[in-house]
Amino acid sequence: MRTETVHGVSIPKIGFGTWTVGGHGAPDPARDNFYLAALESALALGYTHFDTAESYAAGHAEELLGQAVRASGIDREKVFLTSKVSPEHLAHDDVLRACEGSLRRLGVEYLDLYLIHWPRPRMNLPDAFRALNRLVREGKVRHLGVSNFDVKLLRQSVALSETPLLTDQVSYSVTDRRSMADGLLETCQQNDILLTAYTPLNHRYLQHNRAVRALLEIAQERGITRAQASLAWLATQPRVIAIPMSANPQHQAENLAAGEIVLTAEEMARIG
Repeated sequence: MRTETVHGVSIPKIGFGTWTVGGHGAPDPARDNFYLAALESALALGYTHFDTAESYAAGHAEELLGQAVRASGIDREKVFLTSKVSPEHLAHDDVLRACEGSLRRLGVEYLDLYLIHWPRPRMNLPDAFRALNRLVREGKVRHLGVSNFDVKLLRQSVALSETPLLTDQVSYSVTDRRSMADGLLETCQQNDILLTAYTPLNHRYLQHNRAVRALLEIAQERGITRAQASLAWLATQPRVIAIPMSANPQHQAENLAAGEIVLTAEEMARIG
């Protein structure tokens, strides 16, 4: 698997998102076996970066992910775990408690990456980072990042973090290019910060415009799926990684393989 390396940390181009694992806003234990099978399949296929959050199924996604990792027998050091603190928990002591909760549910001693999930109006960002920096010093978190932050907030976060900020996780795909338009992608690329694309296969806004037509043509020419072409478009860009989610083992394998596909400059230009 190709990786992106920033600040001495290598992260796979394609990871595995866990939004909807375990339920949505609340746990759905009736489907635990289904979700565990999806996670176990991903681990068996070779996924090593898993992204979750305390808010996913009210923490149940973390519980199931931790259970699947333990059942896999894979060495903890070989799995890169990302979780996120919710916006209502950004006060100093709340951040510390939230992290302890995530560690407990995952059943691990540290998180590889810990993100602020969403910015909040009038949030005390320095206070939040005072706690986040403490978690790094204490070894409970190895790296810090943010999610859904615009350029201004990202730059503030870089200044407040005692260690290099690793990523800004945002919605980014062929059909959702707000991060291009508002300068966030360029800012990340110029400052050695990963842009982690969530919902990379989100086609809610899919229209048969020039970019989509080119994507479909390239997929057909290469003999790959539309999803693989979409992920390859992301993975070909420097400082961009993606975290698609699928419970289907075939789609999981296809998504993972897309990280090895490098589009040519001509193909990238065709998609735009």
